[in-house]
Amino acid sequence: MAGRGSRLRPHTLTVPKPLIPVAGQPIVHRLVKDIAKVLNQPIEEIAFILGDPAFFGDDVVESLKELATGLGAKASIYRQDQPLGTGHAIMCAKESLSGPAVIAYADTLIRADFNLDPNADAVIWVKQVDRPEAYGVVKLNDQKEIVELVEKPKDFVSDLAVIGIYYFKDVSVLKQELQHVLDNNIIHGGEYQINDGIKGMMAKGKVFKTGEVEEWMDCGNKEVTVETNTRMLGFLKADGEEQMVANSVSLDNSKIIEPCFIGENVILKNATIGPNVSIGNNCTITNATIKNSLIQTHSTIKNADLDEAMIGNHVQYDGYFKTISIGDYSVLE
Repeated sequence: MAGRGSRLRPHTLTVPKPLIPVAGQPIVHRLVKDIAKVLNQPIEEIAFILGDPAFFGDDVVESLKELATGLGAKASIYRQDQPLGTGHAIMCAKESLSGPAVIAYADTLIRADFNLDPNADAVIWVKQVDRPEAYGVVKLNDQKEIVELVEKPKDFVSDLAVIGIYYFKDVSVLKQELQHVLDNNIIHGGEYQINDGIKGMMAKGKVFKTGEVEEWMDCGNKEVTVETNTRMLGFLKADGEEQMVANSVSLDNSKIIEPCFIGENVILKNATIGPNVSIGNNCTITNATIKNSLIQTHSTIKNADLDEAMIGNHVQYDGYFKTISIGDYSVLE
């Protein structure tokens, strides 16, 4: 990052990835709502496994409880006190692991139609990719059943990458296998992995099938999150299901080029916003041209010409920097 900067904070120090808003909603909120929509069946419980309370505090817990309640479900909150892997995280919620369940990692977004195969004990959702050697992929037999999970294969196995969303007809079977993983200290890469529980199920003859998503949008870093924001805005505009510009937005000699999401009480003065911009609540933007960017809440931006920018909450920005990433409560002068 070049230029005149002070007190810059990366997003990951202040806003965990699942809480970064994409098109106006935190990633985890969008993911849960999208899964609930495509499942198209009643949901009794949503279990959230959270990390450090310093990052996932009471406000986060309350927002997740409201999210679950809005979907007619009970919210259960669990803590993973150490980053010991996906298998360990799932077992932190072992009290909730019974009956049919979907398990999803909260740093990705999807567009999909979940047609659950009644003959499958479990479904792993995948996406066809151009560079399978960069992903974990599934190996299929002649019956299109998953017989192996291969991490970043050097030789071609398949081009179907695991995206981190799973369905289990009875998740207690996975719990039993993951308990075996923990009890026997089966570790890969220094962590307890869900894959080892899945492999235990496969060894006992459980049938795994693939589900394929139409779109898989990653939120792993600034560049792909900005790209995901752009794609999601396009989907929402095409769907026409959400109001994307709040009625309380104040426009003073400004224009909005769709698609954009602009939250409540945003003030725009001498500004051109869009296309592909998300702006959170209570922001003020003056003398600025912004496109292909994501700005969170309570930020003041002026004298800006931004493209592919990602700016956090409570930021004060004045300058002509481009292609930047600024965390919460940062100041650029």
